[in-house]
Amino acid sequence: MSIPQTLIDPVLTGFAADVADGLTQPGQRTLPCKYLYDEVGSRLFEAICALPEYGLTAADIRLLRQHADAIAATMEAPMGAGHGGGAGVLVAELGSGSARKTRPMLEALCRRAPVLYLPIEISPWALARSQRELADVPGLEIAPQPFEYLAGLAAATARRATPRWRQHPMLVLFLGSTLGNFAPAEARTLLRALRRQLRPGDALLLGVDLVKPKAQLLAAYDDPAGVTAAFNLNLLARINRELGADFDLRGWQHRVRFRHHRIEMHLRSRREQIVRLEAAAAPLHFRRGETIWTESSHKFRLADLDALAAASGFQPHRQWVDSIWPFAENLWLSA
Repeated sequence: MSIPQTLIDPVLTGFAADVADGLTQPGQRTLPCKYLYDEVGSRLFEAICALPEYGLTAADIRLLRQHADAIAATMEAPMGAGHGGGAGVLVAELGSGSARKTRPMLEALCRRAPVLYLPIEISPWALARSQRELADVPGLEIAPQPFEYLAGLAAATARRATPRWRQHPMLVLFLGSTLGNFAPAEARTLLRALRRQLRPGDALLLGVDLVKPKAQLLAAYDDPAGVTAAFNLNLLARINRELGADFDLRGWQHRVRFRHHRIEMHLRSRREQIVRLEAAAAPLHFRRGETIWTESSHKFRLADLDALAAASGFQPHRQWVDSIWPFAENLWLSA
């Protein structure tokens, strides 16, 4: 599957504007983490998820497999009262990736009723992979949404304008602790905006990584095999490929910091250097030791999650915590 030609240029234009803005701002330079996930980055991230040091994805998968039936049963309950009866459920997944870990959840839902799955993802490679991954699930219809989170959710909820899906509830999946990529205030804003697109009887399944020892977190984001380093450096390679920059990847190194219950990924300049970027008005000067902040991963405390749900307009319903790697799946209802 490929993104329609009409979407390619606007996406590239937005990428160029975001990169130029992040690299020319005063103080700490930044790059949006969403651009880590081109085809190369998506493949590298899948490799990261299999690393023994990175227990987050394995915990996410374990919980989804163990509790898929309970979550599916929850989505059956509101159908008669809140949605006019009839079997079926819409599942919209924010940042679906390849959807490999989503499969047990979708299979559990499909055993009860037909499912329309709406993966929301800006990576064309990941969307194509998700279609291949799920093609053999009986009773599953797949409608990829090549958009960012809220725009993709708006497109997904628009499916309720069709007679086939008008009366059915929606389950939104936001897995893998992707919410942790947002600062706390931004996370609350995103969840409130998400809630406004839902209606009573809908639900959100939110996966979050929990606070754990510093050494364990640093190892998870700076693995000895160097896969995470390659993933981070690929962002500069992508800027070279797509935006005509001339970053010398040998002049940069992956660095990880832990502070305020969050992991930060940076790219550190090994030397004083000048980089040319077509989208920038002037060459970019980097000092030795200067960093580009590419990603944050905030970790959560269980005690804070109910308050976060309430502040976002959701009602906490069920919670499951992995016993091996502290990670929580939270099922919140749209009241």
